[in-house]
Amino acid sequence: MERKSIDIGEFRYNNLGLFNEWLLLTAGDFKRNEFNSMTISWGSVGVMWGHPMVQVVVRPTRHTYNYIQKDDTFTVCAFPAQYRNALSILGSKSGRDCNKIAEAEITPVASQVVGAPCFKEAQLVIECKKMYWHDFDPSHFIADFIAPLYSNDYHRSYFGEIMAIYGTDTYVRN
Repeated sequence: MERKSIDIGEFRYNNLGLFNEWLLLTAGDFKRNEFNSMTISWGSVGVMWGHPMVQVVVRPTRHTYNYIQKDDTFTVCAFPAQYRNALSILGSKSGRDCNKIAEAEITPVASQVVGAPCFKEAQLVIECKKMYWHDFDPSHFIADFIAPLYSNDYHRSYFGEIMAIYGTDTYVRN
């Protein structure tokens, strides 16, 4: 897939639409061949403490949690529609039980800046370095619809400073 570097000021996205694309979060280290991926549909892109960032959430029971805890970088990738089945595999199976990346038939490759890998087939890659984490606290839930989404397996939120973005022309402002 032909991707080019995208300056943060030229990055075009619809935050609500971006997270409806079934993004792929990957944490770990490519060089050590120790990483795992999971689909995500909750998160945000914005600015925190004056730095561009991506915020993702991971439950402690997910296999990817071990990798995002251990290493200081992660990637978020978007894929063309034809990879929906691959992303379904990556979101429904655990890397503890199988090599789901091989089963999904996507190709991990080294990222440009961070240690966590990205994927050859991705149309968008956002490389991030962790800058903050925080555990969800159910005593802080205000809206009634939130608590029923949990049974004591509360997400940990990670804020990652955007270190690099590259993608297809779809993600570049005109």
